[in-house]
Amino acid sequence: MKKFAILHGPNLNRLGRREPAVYGTATLKDLEKLIRTEARVLGVGVTFFQSNHEGALIDRIHALADAGINGYLVNFGAYSHTSIALHDALKSVAPLPAIEVHISDIKKREKFRRHSMTAAACVGMVSGQGFPGYLEALRRLAAL
Repeated sequence: MKKFAILHGPNLNRLGRREPAVYGTATLKDLEKLIRTEARVLGVGVTFFQSNHEGALIDRIHALADAGINGYLVNFGAYSHTSIALHDALKSVAPLPAIEVHISDIKKREKFRRHSMTAAACVGMVSGQGFPGYLEALRRLAAL
């Protein structure tokens, strides 16, 4: 069975309360339940990790790569737009694939959010589809 890690970055633990006009009212637990359901349909395993700390996300990428994970779904939140370190962490575990997910459409957000530093280390990106974007990304990853 393929196993994938879903990594959530800063402020995603505030889903449901953080900017509901942008991110909706569903929580991180609601999102993870939705992903678990899709994973069962696809016959894949998933693990979840959320941190507001860049170093903790990097440590998790390294640890999971050494633990036999088959790939990653990543939403690094604001770190997507600033972190060369997370980009390098994903590159350091190549050829493991990663797909970046954004709940909102980053191309329609503030100018500083329109470019992702981490996307270049990923095999794809899903942006602006809300929670269903995670399911699309999981399907893409499972099909690789």
